[in-house]
Amino acid sequence: MPADRAEQLATAAGDAPATRRRPVRSHVLLDRALEALPLFRLSDSTEEGALTYTLPDGGRWRVLPAPGDRLPGTFDQDVYIELLYRYHEAGRPRDGTLSFTLHAFLRAMGRRVDGRTYEQLRGALARLERTSLESTNAYWDASTGNWVDGSFTLLATATVDRRRAADRDQLSLFPSVTAAEPGVARVTLAPLVRGNVDAEHVTSLRLPQYGALQSPVARRIYRLLGVQQAAAGAEKRWRIGLEALAELLPLTQRYPSHILRVVKPANEMLVAAGIVVAAEETQDGRAWFIEYRWA
Repeated sequence: MPADRAEQLATAAGDAPATRRRPVRSHVLLDRALEALPLFRLSDSTEEGALTYTLPDGGRWRVLPAPGDRLPGTFDQDVYIELLYRYHEAGRPRDGTLSFTLHAFLRAMGRRVDGRTYEQLRGALARLERTSLESTNAYWDASTGNWVDGSFTLLATATVDRRRAADRDQLSLFPSVTAAEPGVARVTLAPLVRGNVDAEHVTSLRLPQYGALQSPVARRIYRLLGVQQAAAGAEKRWRIGLEALAELLPLTQRYPSHILRVVKPANEMLVAAGIVVAAEETQDGRAWFIEYRWA
């Protein structure tokens, strides 16, 4: 088979030819209102209970899994980041719909491409469509200038279709491609999330730094720091109580010593990556605080 035909099939499967240089992936803009609220568990456990968070001003936020499913976890967090990146790369389509192969999506995330990760990705997309996000004056709608009192999902729709028969017939000539290409996903971001992004109510995250953080806790703190940096102005620091941070991450640990055991290694990663210049724990009486400082 000619090399150009092999390249066409690889491109059809969502991969660039080996001789074509991939574009540099730098920043992604995220919905600031959503980033300020807990959504993803920092493990992929089978825990099915709802997540509830009460804001300091009395607003309430709940994350309710679909019946028989679990709450979104660490893998889902990374899928969410990649979806928002692709939304911007696609020019912010007016209907919020994105189409991609599972193979190309996993490769862009830096994940191994095999049967297990295909199932993970299909499960994550379904979970982001079916998990209910319930706001009682907790989620800010920048397009209307009001707090949301209602429920929505991160993805309005999410489907994965098998490749057309003609494509499968051609791809069967290339065993490595056949094994790596089970279908094409078509997802639509929720109008509320798109509205906030389009209204520039956003935070900015650097993809190389995010990808270099090996801890889901460090990745979540990085996302929270983006919220604080967007609102801080000239103040280049953020001081938060340890228990309040645990709720925002969210963590299941409740004792300060247990929380610190999880948070401290993540903070060290953030400093090593240059995301913050310092992350210091201090104690005031029985209360613990963490202060982050950035350049």
